[in-house]
Amino acid sequence: MSSLFEPIRVGAMSLSNRIVMAPLTRNRAGIGRVPTELAVTYYAQRASAGLVITEASQISPQGQGYLDTPGIYSPEQVVAWKKVTDAVHAEGGKIVIQLWHVGRISHVSLQPDGMAPVSSTARAAKSKTFTRDGFVDVSEPRALRTDELPGIVEDYRRAARNAVSAGFDGVEVHGANGYLLDQFLRDSINDRSDAYGGSIQNRARLLLEVMEAVVGDIGAERVGVRLSPVTPSNDAAQDSHPEALFDHVIDQLAALRIAFLHVVEGHTGGPRDCAIFDFEAMRERFKAAHPQGAWMVNNGYNRQMALDVVASGRADLVAFGRPFISNPDLVRRLEVDAPLNALQSATLYGGGAEGYIDYPAMA
Repeated sequence: MSSLFEPIRVGAMSLSNRIVMAPLTRNRAGIGRVPTELAVTYYAQRASAGLVITEASQISPQGQGYLDTPGIYSPEQVVAWKKVTDAVHAEGGKIVIQLWHVGRISHVSLQPDGMAPVSSTARAAKSKTFTRDGFVDVSEPRALRTDELPGIVEDYRRAARNAVSAGFDGVEVHGANGYLLDQFLRDSINDRSDAYGGSIQNRARLLLEVMEAVVGDIGAERVGVRLSPVTPSNDAAQDSHPEALFDHVIDQLAALRIAFLHVVEGHTGGPRDCAIFDFEAMRERFKAAHPQGAWMVNNGYNRQMALDVVASGRADLVAFGRPFISNPDLVRRLEVDAPLNALQSATLYGGGAEGYIDYPAMA
């Protein structure tokens, strides 16, 4: 039986334990969408995680959907992220960046020249986003033209290359939670009639083209992807045949020999039983085709659940989200079964050091 606290090899990365810091949007980027010195401290404090996955970071100005989120498309951003990766590595940690395009979950005030957000569809989401005016309704998107999609793929590829230049150990492509790639996957959102709409193969095409481009540029051993087959986040209604859709996606991802697959079980940040879906069958399908690929689980795991899922072999890695915000030494606390600090909800999004780098570690 494997232990949550044992080392593991994941692609090119040797991790000191199986505990992962999940990506967590904190809305504290500086001018030019660059991570600040506060971010350097924040991530270094949490470097005892076997793997740190950064907050979602947009691959282009068009990919932004929330106020003050960082990017990975400009030279200034690469330089700023290098300070973060150096700090995490100095503490003995491993860190990957989550590559993000929000698609229709955005607002014109956050888009270049006030343009409409883009998506697989021209239908607006019934969702909110965070702007200088607080939480507001997202804007109506326009559907991407077919001839624009190679440019989206190129943005992901360039962002992955920038991540390596910034010292990251790898990248996680964000294919979950109702953002752009998920907007193409689900037939509840994707209403296209071109080569990227209609059949499962067509709707999965953009995600798989992105993954092929990123793998081709920086190597499969540095690449993971996050999926959320049934989450309703950001007005992502259920696909009509989610099992068939993700069977196809899993088969293609396994063939790429990626380092890890990060799966949100249930409603992201909400109920784990929001829809009927056989996650164990999904894992078995992936591992049968790609035994070396790590299976990462996420959503509402506590200490005992995490210990059990790793010991049983039903997961290789367990990602924790909000507990890492208020507990920079979460790994140690889980190891000795210590109490956790309470989370300050008021300081989750935006602000400065308070509720960001001032949570105490154990004495």
